[in-house]
Amino acid sequence: MTLPDIDPSPIPHRPEPCWEATSRLAIVPDDEPLVPMSLAPEPLKVFPAYARLGIPGAVPECFVREGVYRRLLAVACSLPPGLGLVVLDGWRPWRVQQYLFDTLFEVMRARHPALDEAALLARTREFVAMPSRDPRAPSPHLTGGAVDVTLCDADGLMLDMGSLFDEASSASHSDYLERLEAPDTRQRRAREARRVLYHAMCAQGFTNLPSEWWHYDHGDQLWAHYTGRPSAHYGPAELDTIEQRWKRQFQAP
Repeated sequence: MTLPDIDPSPIPHRPEPCWEATSRLAIVPDDEPLVPMSLAPEPLKVFPAYARLGIPGAVPECFVREGVYRRLLAVACSLPPGLGLVVLDGWRPWRVQQYLFDTLFEVMRARHPALDEAALLARTREFVAMPSRDPRAPSPHLTGGAVDVTLCDADGLMLDMGSLFDEASSASHSDYLERLEAPDTRQRRAREARRVLYHAMCAQGFTNLPSEWWHYDHGDQLWAHYTGRPSAHYGPAELDTIEQRWKRQFQAP
């Protein structure tokens, strides 16, 4: 795999976000709509992972803010020949966020019965953000600014990235493969793939959540935190419905 025009340097170590500080960052709302990623041309592909897994409340589409959509297209077009970008998840209904958090929390409780509530919450938050519809501190995926992505080959098959999507282990940390002293051939290839994804996404203004090689943000509070901005511009979003459209249509001028 060659890496033309993409930085092949190691993925840098980043500290985990202080969620309390991140949630205090101001949100200056932007009215960008949610748009479906399935409209995107090749080499970008869409695979709504949670709907395919049968998660309750998951939608069979990946919606993101319009600005995120255009940046993802730019990422896909910047990739080396033979590689494509796969969008696995974008905007996420609150019900899905709650389901993911509760499910992982209970798995953690069963796996680590000696841990107290605070420790279990910390372990869970490493991989799933707290469900929140608070307009001042929404869960990242509720904003349409967070997106989960991976790479595929020319045949559309997803690359081995060193851990599964949503794998709740240290192997999912973005820089995990960089810290191995003697990686084997498979791990070296996965490390190279992670680097390609990381540098291509960062080049288009995204930031990465350090505990998840697949999670990137633009415009939300996590993005503001990692870029040092005083405010975010994506708050919680909802899909437009036919009822809402009719109500707007018949509102008195």
